[in-house]
Amino acid sequence: MEVVNQLVAVGQFRVFKEPLGFVKLLEWFFSIFAFATCGGYTGEFRLSVACANKSESDLNIEVEFSYPFRLYQVYFDAPSCKGSEKTTVFLVGDSSSSAEFFVTIAVFAFLYSLAAAVVYVFMQDKYRENNKGPMIDFVITAVFTFMWLVSSCAWAKGLSDVKMATDPDNVIQGMEVCSREGNSCKEEREPVTSGLNTSVVFGFLNLVLWLGNLWFVFKETGWSAPFMKYPPAQEKQPAPESYGDTYNQAPGYGQQDTYGQQGGYQPDYSQQGYGQQGDYGQQGGYGQGGPTSFANQM
Repeated sequence: MEVVNQLVAVGQFRVFKEPLGFVKLLEWFFSIFAFATCGGYTGEFRLSVACANKSESDLNIEVEFSYPFRLYQVYFDAPSCKGSEKTTVFLVGDSSSSAEFFVTIAVFAFLYSLAAAVVYVFMQDKYRENNKGPMIDFVITAVFTFMWLVSSCAWAKGLSDVKMATDPDNVIQGMEVCSREGNSCKEEREPVTSGLNTSVVFGFLNLVLWLGNLWFVFKETGWSAPFMKYPPAQEKQPAPESYGDTYNQAPGYGQQDTYGQQGGYQPDYSQQGYGQQGDYGQQGGYGQGGPTSFANQM
């Protein structure tokens, strides 16, 4: 428990929050249901044979059958309506090949999903080293996807044959005693095959899961890089200029025409009045070239 708590604390199980690990858990879970519902099935049906002589009748004949559905080996004893003599009746058909193939694929898928989940958690670095782990995982996943397709279709056909062979009406048609005049054969109960129907459903669900996981493993290999479309690179906008640069380049404050310089407000005292050479009244007093004194004007 301490090791598990430490792994959880460092986030080793975060892989199951990602599509790759989460789908792998679903594959493991659904594969259990696939082989359990098929490999653990046992069914039965019941029929009755009423002879002209009522004492020779058998109104409760139970017939059991189970995985791997070698129905030609299943038999039951029915009255022959000729005294105490009994007749052995065998069922017809053999669906063992498709059923065993389906269960085998489900068991191996269960084992591989469990092993892959362990690798994802405890050997993540080894899994991604040199990209070999994702490549092997992709190939095996592709093989299992194909096998789920083949086995599920084969078992669906095999299940149809099982239903036909275990239908009490079909069994009665093959019994000689039921064709004699005065005898009556009747179906009492049909076999319940809902579990077998569920196994076929889980088979195709596993096909969908493994097919979907094929894409997630494919992305881990890096082979998907050439197929990925990236948004076009946007042209980098020039950075805005500093406040000082904008101020110096703005019209009205002009380049080399700042306040107080050329074109500014401050006059040039070196060329216009107000005391050229610094002495008031010399060459540039109030009116250069004008009267030198008030008395002279008088």
